[in-house]
Formats: sequence, C-alpha cells, structure tokens
Amino acid sequence: MIKVKINRNDSGNITAYELSGHANSGPYGYDLVCAAVSAVAFGMTNAVIKLTEIEPIIDQGGQGGYLKVVLPDNITDQALEKAGLLLEGMLTSLQTIERDYGQYISISEK
Repeated sequence: MIKVKINRNDSGNITAYELSGHANSGPYGYDLVCAAVSAVAFGMTNAVIKLTEIEPIIDQGGQGGYLKVVLPDNITDQALEKAGLLLEGMLTSLQTIERDYGQYISISEK
C-alpha cells in the first residue's frame, strides 16, 4: 500500500509531503495506481520548483517507493501561496485516486 502523509503548518498550508510503499495493484511495469500516484506527486513537485522558484528539500528512495518533499522555511508569502495552490491540487488528485482505489493508497494529514 502507498501511504501518503501531508504536513500542514499552523496556518493550514501544506509544508511537506511523504509517499512511501508500493501499491501492488498490478504486475511491475503495469501498476496503474503506482503510475498515477507517481505522476501526480512528481509532476506537482516539478511544478512547484518551476512555477514558484522554491527549492524544496527532496529525499527520494533509490529503488523507488519513497518520496519526501519539504518546503524550506525561508520562502516569501507569495511563493508559499503559489505552492499552496499547487499542493492542494496535488492532494485533491491523490484523494480522487484514494476514493477509487482505497485498497492501494492511504492518505493522512497532520
């Protein structure tokens, strides 16, 4: 199962996210849930970097199955607002996947 952890600051902004595990919803190379979650998470990480000029701290598992992204503390309110919109979009996409394939993905927020 893919576990997604979303961290928010006191203002409710997403400041970090972590994905771990494997969906195992199909054979290696044909796992649609894994492909969908990976595309959403990596796509949004790249969008945050390109569109906000934020350089997040990224930790990625060498063999796959792990991604952690943390926004730095020293970003402007404007950049945080842009990143927040993108990351809420990511969360919405992941929640849609969870709704349809809940046996393969679990999302928690703190």
